[in-house]
Amino acid sequence: MSPPAASASHGASPAPSAAPPPATPETGRAAGGKPDAGARPLSRPRLPIPLLVATFCVLWSSAFAGAKLALADCPPLLLLTVRFLLAGGAMLGLARLTEGRIALTRRDLRSLVLIGTLNNALYLGLSFVALSFASSAYSAVLSSCLPLLVALAAGPVLGERLTPGKWLGIGLGLAGVVIVLRSRLAGAHESVEATVLIALAVTSLAAGTVAYKALKPQGGIWTGTAVQFLTGGVLLMPLAFATESLADIHLTGRFLLGLGYLVFAVSIGGYWLWFYLLTRSTATAASSLHFLMPPLGLLFGWLLLGEAVPAMDIVGIVPIALGIWLVTRAAPPAR
Repeated sequence: MSPPAASASHGASPAPSAAPPPATPETGRAAGGKPDAGARPLSRPRLPIPLLVATFCVLWSSAFAGAKLALADCPPLLLLTVRFLLAGGAMLGLARLTEGRIALTRRDLRSLVLIGTLNNALYLGLSFVALSFASSAYSAVLSSCLPLLVALAAGPVLGERLTPGKWLGIGLGLAGVVIVLRSRLAGAHESVEATVLIALAVTSLAAGTVAYKALKPQGGIWTGTAVQFLTGGVLLMPLAFATESLADIHLTGRFLLGLGYLVFAVSIGGYWLWFYLLTRSTATAASSLHFLMPPLGLLFGWLLLGEAVPAMDIVGIVPIALGIWLVTRAAPPAR
C-alpha cells in the first residue's frame, strides 16, 4: 500500500559526482561505461515491466485489507512501528547477503532518510490512522490516485513533459475522485476527517516519489529500502508509545496474519518491487498499470472484509482508472 511506493532505491542512478561503476555481468561494461572485452553479455533476462507493475498493484491494493485485519487487534502507530522495524531489520540482513558491505555516503543517507520520512512515517502513519475508522476500499481508491499527483509534480520538478493526453487523464481522474467523494461523504459512508488524512498521506507519498527521482540516492535496493523503513520506525516509535497502549495489542491469529502479510508480502516484496520499477522508468511510467488499483481495492475490501460497494463507486472508478491509464501510458516514440 505504499510505494508506492513506495520513491525508491537506490543504486540505479549515480549522482553526478559519483565514481563510475565497475564492470558487471549485467551491463557488460567496465568503469567509465565502455564495453569490457572480457565481460560476458547479458545472461539474466529481465521480466517485463507490465508484469512487475501488475504484481505490485495486487500487493499494494490488497495491503489496505491486510492492514484493516491487523488494526482490529492493534493500534495503528504501534502496528506500523513493529512492521517498520521488523521489515527494516530483515532488509538489512538481505542487503548484507546480496549486496555485500553496506556503505552509503552522507548525501545518500540524508536523501534516504528524507524519502523514508515522506513515504513511511508520514504516508503510512496518516493512512493507518485513517484506516482505523475508514474502509479499506475507500482508502485504496483515493491512494490509487498517486500517479495523478506525481504527473502534476514531475513536470516542474523533474522536467517530464505533460502531454494533452496526460492533462486529460488528470482531469478524468479528478472527476472520478469527486464522484467517489460525493457518494461516500453524502451517504455518510466515510468521514471528512478520514478523507483529509488520506489526502495528506497520498500527497506525502507523491512528494517522496518525486524526491527519489530528483535526488537519485545510490546504494543497493535492499539497503535503501531498509534505511527508509527503519527511519519510519524510529520516527513513529516515540509518538506511538506516547499516544497508544501496548495493552491494546491482542496476539490473535488475525493480527499475526495481517502483520505477516504487511511485513513480508507488502513491505519486503511490494516496496522492493516499486523501488526497482522506479530505477527502470520515469516517475509516471513506473505506474503504468496503476489503473487496476481502484477496482482491485474495491474487490479486496469486498472479498476479504465484506465491505459494501456503493453503485457510485463503480461509476467513479471508471474515469479514475481511465485517467491513470492516460497519465501513465508510455509516450509514442519520436519521429
